[in-house]
Parts: sequence; C-alpha cells; structure tokens
Amino acid sequence: MDCLFCKIVAKEIPAEIVYENDAVLAFRDIQPVAPTHILVIPKKHIATANAIDASDRSLMGEMFLAAKEVARLEGLSERGHRLVMNVGEGGGQSVFHIHLHVIGGRDVSWPPG
Repeated sequence: MDCLFCKIVAKEIPAEIVYENDAVLAFRDIQPVAPTHILVIPKKHIATANAIDASDRSLMGEMFLAAKEVARLEGLSERGHRLVMNVGEGGGQSVFHIHLHVIGGRDVSWPPG
C-alpha cells in the first residue's frame, strides 16, 4: 500500500509523534493552520469516514479519546480547541487515511472554511 500515513505508522517516514497506543498514533501536522495542529490516525488503514463500518466503532472511540489526551498534553483543554475530520476530496481530505485534526493555541472562527 502506498499510503503516507500507513508509512508513518510503520515508522518508514519520520514524524513528530506526540501520542501513541496500540490502536492510534498522533503526530504534528507538517502544514499547521494553528500553533497546535496534531493529526490523530488509526493504525488500521481506513480511507475515509465513509468507509467506517460497525467493526470500527471501538476504534473511532479510541481516536476521540486520543484527541482528548493530546489536547490535555498540549495544554488546550482549558481554553478550548477544534476537532475536525474532513471526508472526501470535496470535504477537504487530502490524505486518504482517516484522520482527526486537533487544532488549537489560537481562537478559531465559525463557520470554518
């Protein structure tokens, strides 16, 4: 498989990892849109949120628990932060391995994009 994020999981491509457990990996985005911009990915390859099935229920929970821990570790919990998951090309997804953006360290506006 020629997936950039799978290669990061396999440690074939370096990344600044900030959190890891058996199910997920979190690393700093190389093109941050805020002072803190971390991607939380499952170690299992799932192309988009549209490809999630019932067997991934626990894994999706792991992603959100990891995002919560990343926010705590980065000092974002008190002030607030944004969690974003882009789905498909029209939704802004550029790497087709599901990922959750943890964005913080500055005020964010609404609506996004």
